[in-house]
Amino acid sequence: MSKSIKRGILGISMVLPSFLVLVLIVVIPIISSLRESLKNENGGYDLSNYAYLFTDKLMRSNIIFTLEITIVSSILVLLISYSLAVYMRFNNGFAVRWIRRTYMIPIFIPSVIATYGLIQLLGNHGWMARILYHLGTDSFPRIIFDMKGIILANLWFNIPFTTMLLGSALSGVPDAVIESAKDVGAGRLRIFFRLILPLTFKTLLVALTFVFMGVIGSFTAPFLIGPNAPQMLGVSMEQIFSVFQDRQLAAATAFFTFLLCSFVGYFYIRSMIKEESVRSS
Repeated sequence: MSKSIKRGILGISMVLPSFLVLVLIVVIPIISSLRESLKNENGGYDLSNYAYLFTDKLMRSNIIFTLEITIVSSILVLLISYSLAVYMRFNNGFAVRWIRRTYMIPIFIPSVIATYGLIQLLGNHGWMARILYHLGTDSFPRIIFDMKGIILANLWFNIPFTTMLLGSALSGVPDAVIESAKDVGAGRLRIFFRLILPLTFKTLLVALTFVFMGVIGSFTAPFLIGPNAPQMLGVSMEQIFSVFQDRQLAAATAFFTFLLCSFVGYFYIRSMIKEESVRSS
């Protein structure tokens, strides 16, 4: 047996365990969900469950509601996280040290506890409403059991990890490049859009992918502080499966959510392939 064949067998044997795990926990459940979602009431197979997703008024509103929250949350998370990461990268002082010591705290707080904390803080009879009442304000905006509450929860859950990810990318931007740009008269905005943003765009795309997939498939916060209707797809899926016991429609909702995540993943993979082809050429 030649040396190259031995290396090939060794490489396959090292990759095979992770590939088998991927097949067992990802590929097989996806295929099983697709198969279940295509079943109809008569035991046959058709697209009736997917047609129901887009023809039923409540399901359409759930899809639109989920996409609205996911898009708004993703944009806000990226804007805030990128601003924090840039500020910590190019500044010093007490504020920077304070941010570095505290911005990771939400990662270590369980999501259920954090969600109930938001309810106690921002509920109609929460701490903030009581403080404003004593200050002379009788009304308090509806945040809990509303879209705004879910978005705030998504910011709490996603900003720390996204900031850490983007901060790692910004730390790789050489100071010499920034100083050289300043020496030739480039302003802050020009340096950001011509140097910093292109050098960190790959990580920004990775962060967008993680945030989008995490938000669109979230359950805890939407279930505890979201409205009764419309609902995010994760909560709707649980209601369809447990309350109405419609396994086929629940599977169709799950597979449709997977397709939405795959749509974002496609653009990420496509950009990575383009980048690798440019490097190789």
